[in-house]
Amino acid sequence: MENYFFNLIPKEELEKLPYLPTLVDLLEKVNRDYADRPAVSDMVNTYTYRQYYERIGKRRALIESLNLSKGAKIAVFDRNTIDAMELFFAITTAGYTVVMLPAQLPAPAVAGSVKKFDIEAIFVRDEFMPMCEALPIKVLRAGETSDKFVPCASVKKEDLACIYFTGGTTGAPKGVMLSQGAMMRGAFNGIFMPDSVLKPHRYIALLPMSHIFGIVRGFLSCIYTGALIYSCEDIKGMIGKIPAIKPTCLVVVPGMAEILLGLVKMYGVGFLGGELHQLICGAANVPPKLIAMFKQFGITLLEGYGLTETANLVSGNANVEDRPESVGQPYPAQELKLVNGELWVKGENVMMGYYNDPQATAEAMEDGWLKTGDLARFDEDGFLYITGRIKNIILLKNGENVSPEAIEEHFYMDARVRDCLVKEVEKDGEKVIGIEILPRMDSFENQDPQFVGAELHKLVAEVNAKLPSYMQIAVTKIRTEDFKRTGAMKVDRKNN
Repeated sequence: MENYFFNLIPKEELEKLPYLPTLVDLLEKVNRDYADRPAVSDMVNTYTYRQYYERIGKRRALIESLNLSKGAKIAVFDRNTIDAMELFFAITTAGYTVVMLPAQLPAPAVAGSVKKFDIEAIFVRDEFMPMCEALPIKVLRAGETSDKFVPCASVKKEDLACIYFTGGTTGAPKGVMLSQGAMMRGAFNGIFMPDSVLKPHRYIALLPMSHIFGIVRGFLSCIYTGALIYSCEDIKGMIGKIPAIKPTCLVVVPGMAEILLGLVKMYGVGFLGGELHQLICGAANVPPKLIAMFKQFGITLLEGYGLTETANLVSGNANVEDRPESVGQPYPAQELKLVNGELWVKGENVMMGYYNDPQATAEAMEDGWLKTGDLARFDEDGFLYITGRIKNIILLKNGENVSPEAIEEHFYMDARVRDCLVKEVEKDGEKVIGIEILPRMDSFENQDPQFVGAELHKLVAEVNAKLPSYMQIAVTKIRTEDFKRTGAMKVDRKNN
């Protein structure tokens, strides 16, 4: 299994990229190995890895001057700025715990997070300062630093490094505790792709650093390989700068990939800068048709699978053309097994638990195994397939269990379907299976709503013919507006 990933990149590069157990080890390595390479840029200021290292050391000096308790929780309330990129490392390499707050949080949620996670200090973007000035903790501007330099602290791989928000494998929002070693295992897993990884890659930090996919694959894995990362305070504005940046790889969610695909169709593939050959896509179901569409433009869309509770990366698929429905092979240093169809994971990447929530931790963990809440299967070659989510299962009155994802997968194979949602609905007083379909309008020659609706109703009939009677769709709705979406741009199952 390990060779599946180890064989993806040149042997001489693999030898230069050992697994490092802590974020301190990573920061010291990149300062030593990539000192003169550009590290981070906002298109006005660009800092080399040596400069980045020195700037982080000055921020550590400021943090040390706050006289916080050992291992204190420190929040960062910012967008994807260079400030945030420096603060993440400054906090975690000073021996403290970072809590990256989502930029869209309203004031009550910020105050609630400060209390829930026992935060002692918070670094705040200027525009968010009015929400934070009255907080009963130390409040600092995100741009504040020191003239002094303080070296990295001594940390162990078992030390708590981060707390990340999640809906959890068991329901309500929680704080996932991830160790230094877990974050680094996630970052190490993320370096593997079928390409040279040590050539001068250019990324844009499109995904929020408050999201585990954004911080691990969209940031730490890039740092690991000496890439240049452009900050991103505004996604819409940054997309317009793609032609000038000429990214070589982008880390996105399927919703973003759809937007990029639309722009390519409108302006041509040159809009992406001419050097983009790989898209790393995750955090939601990746429709096989999306992979095929990007392939037409010479871009490989690679998918994978992970959770916040596993420091993002559990598996990755470098064989998307042969197995587009699979989320790939498991990454190294993990054990995976199926228990009554549910995927369980054990390894260095698994969380320490949910912060101050022993009951939820006990429900999600058993003897070091994380119960992912995902239904899965393996094929004969060890490739992993996610077939549904336990909490989404629809229980019919005849006792049958229906996985909505298993039905949706048929529709995602059709290029005319942008997104869909299968759920339980009522018809003539009975609970039945229903579907809402968001069409990809540019896939229809005739975009008259009646024609589009008729074609998609035919598609439903075709899918029903393939399904057992108890799984067949009884109610179809064609959407004219997008679904409500989560922060990761997934279709929001609860609020649609």
